[in-house]
Amino acid sequence: MWRYIFQRLLLLIPTLLGILAITFAIIQFVPGGPVEQMVQQLSGGTPGAETAVQGGGMGQGRARISAEDLAALNTLYGFDKPPLERFTDMVARFARFDLGESFFHHQTVFELVKQKMPVSMSLGLWTFFLTYLICIPLGIMKAVRDGSRFDAATGMVILVGYTIPPFVLGLVLLVLFGGGSFFSWFPQGGLVSDDWQAMSWPMRIKDYLWHMVLPVTASVAGNLAVMTVLTKNVFLEEIRRQYVYTARAKGLPERQILLKHVFRNAMIPLITGFPAAFIGAFFTGSILIETLFSLDGLGLLSYEAVMKRDYPVVMGTLYVFTLMGLLAKLLSDISYSWVDPRIHFGGQK
Repeated sequence: MWRYIFQRLLLLIPTLLGILAITFAIIQFVPGGPVEQMVQQLSGGTPGAETAVQGGGMGQGRARISAEDLAALNTLYGFDKPPLERFTDMVARFARFDLGESFFHHQTVFELVKQKMPVSMSLGLWTFFLTYLICIPLGIMKAVRDGSRFDAATGMVILVGYTIPPFVLGLVLLVLFGGGSFFSWFPQGGLVSDDWQAMSWPMRIKDYLWHMVLPVTASVAGNLAVMTVLTKNVFLEEIRRQYVYTARAKGLPERQILLKHVFRNAMIPLITGFPAAFIGAFFTGSILIETLFSLDGLGLLSYEAVMKRDYPVVMGTLYVFTLMGLLAKLLSDISYSWVDPRIHFGGQK
């Protein structure tokens, strides 16, 4: 086991480097970088407008930026160095967990992630826990009552929830219950109210939960179908195994068979995905949901970084998310052997 873990950790290095290298190479060819955007601002232009540079044309616009100013901007943003040297410097900094500084926020990427993470964590963790709390019992009930009216009715509801995109469902919830054309039961956006600091702690908790109802509902609805169907299929497969028929032939109560035998074996594929889903919940950032409900989280930060060509934020967040994702995948693989002793790694017998 320890040999397998060590090999997987070593494999993380080339995988991480490959992802960073591909992304770094792609963004070199994306037009409208930070230098071009700063030139447009200095020249009073608008995004997409062309600007001429004295001593070397950058376009045919009216305003002109001197070659010295352009060189200073390239030096400021680090573009005066060759791409390979910039990539090597970035990897060396990332190895020390120095994620660099944002071009536009004038903060370190680490500080930005730390500021935005609580919002995405709130959305991600509530979505994660509610998904498991609803889907596992519902999937078990559907498996036990397979083919019944309950199974058909819940299947239809789940299918409808799955086919509606979370953004559309969130928009419908806002119109119906967020002060749109019908009811004003829930706030339209934000994580807490403006006067949250002046509230007592019980009121703070109530206000926070009240703000999370609509975005969490929109996020959970799309996840219900996959987890519920997976739970149902796994339990159905176990219920139809020979040891269940043998237990019934021995006269064991159906409840004891379900809880003591079927439940333990059927939970293996569900539990093994728990570490990756739990860690991923800390970094869940739904761009559409955060934008719709005015939640300033990691999803919105990543979207703005891509649009503004804020390369340190793009690469820094990519490095953190990819590293955590690879570690979560390793934990999921290891959990197989913890939950099921029959599974071994590294050629163990």
